[in-house]
Amino acid sequence: MEKITLGKTGLEVTRTAFGALPVQRVDFETAAKILRRAYEAGINFFDTANAYSDSEEKIGLALSDVRENIVIATKSGAGDRDSVLAHIELSLKRLKTDYIDIVQLHNPKELPNPDKADSSYAGLVRAKEQGMIRHIGLTNHSIDNAKTAVASGLYETMQFPLSAISAPKDLELIEICAEANVGLIAMKALCGGLLADARMAFAFLRQYENVVPIWGVQRMEELEEFIALDANPPVVDDDMLEKIEKYRNELGKSFCRACGYCLPCPADIPIPMAARMKFLLRRAPTAGFLEPDWQEKMKRINNCIHCNACASRCPYGIDTPALLAEMLEDYEEVLARGGV
Repeated sequence: MEKITLGKTGLEVTRTAFGALPVQRVDFETAAKILRRAYEAGINFFDTANAYSDSEEKIGLALSDVRENIVIATKSGAGDRDSVLAHIELSLKRLKTDYIDIVQLHNPKELPNPDKADSSYAGLVRAKEQGMIRHIGLTNHSIDNAKTAVASGLYETMQFPLSAISAPKDLELIEICAEANVGLIAMKALCGGLLADARMAFAFLRQYENVVPIWGVQRMEELEEFIALDANPPVVDDDMLEKIEKYRNELGKSFCRACGYCLPCPADIPIPMAARMKFLLRRAPTAGFLEPDWQEKMKRINNCIHCNACASRCPYGIDTPALLAEMLEDYEEVLARGGV
C-alpha cells in the first residue's frame, strides 16, 4: 500500500487507514480477525480513542505482537493535565504497548491554554517528555478551532471531518495543513454513513496527497472493499462529480454528521440516527428501520422537551429539534405508504 509522511510527525503511514470506532460493536474474536486482516493487507495506521469502550483492548489483542510495524493514534477527552495522563496510562495498558505514536485531544469545545500548567495540553507535553507518547494531535468538528489549532504550531496532526460533500470552507483545511506541515487525518469520510458510494468517497479524498482518511470498519466485507479500492484507486470523473452534486442537493446545508456530541438526550431520543432517518431510508436496507423497535424510537421525538441541549452542543449549528421533527414527519409518511 502507498504510504505518505504524516506531516511533521515524520511517521510513514498508509493512505488507507483503519478507524477502529466501529469494532467496539463486534465481539473480540471478530474484531481480532478484521484488525489482523487489515494489517496483513498492508494497512499500518490504526486510529481509536480512550472513549471507544473496548476498541483499544481489541487492537492490543490483535496487533500487540506486531507493534513495531504499526502506527497507533488514540484520543483523550480529558480537560486537565492529570486526567489526560491517567487516560494515557490506561490506553497503554489496553493497547499492550509502552508508547503511543499519537495522542489527540478529543474534540475540545475550546482549545486548551498551553501556558497553563494543569491544562490538557500540558498533560500531553508531559507524556511526551516521559516517552509515553511520541506526537501530539487534536480532533475537532469546529472548522474555526481546527484552523486556529493548526496556526498555533502546537499540534503535529489534525483530525477533522472531510468527505466528498464537505463545505468549501472545510476543504480549505487541506491546504492550510499542507502549508503548516501538519498531518491531516480525515474522519467521517462516508459522512456518518450518508454516503453509500464508498468508491466515490475514496476517490474524492484520494485527490489530496496530504489527507489520510480513517475508514470505519466493523465487517470484513467493508474492509475488503477498501483494500480493493487501495489496490486500484479510482479517480474522480464527470459521473462522480454529478453524483457528488446530487448528494449535496439532497442533503442541503443542515444535515446530521452523526458525531454524537448532541447526546445524551433527556428524552432518550437516538438523535444521531433519528436526525438522518430520511436519508438512511433511501440509502440503506429499509426493513430494519421500519420494524416496531425503530417505530418506538422515532416516536420518542414527540417527547422532546425542547431543552435545546442537543442544539447547543452541535458543532455544526443545527437546529436539532426542528430537524428531528422534520425526520419524524417524513418517517410517518413512509410508514403510511408501507415503505419508501
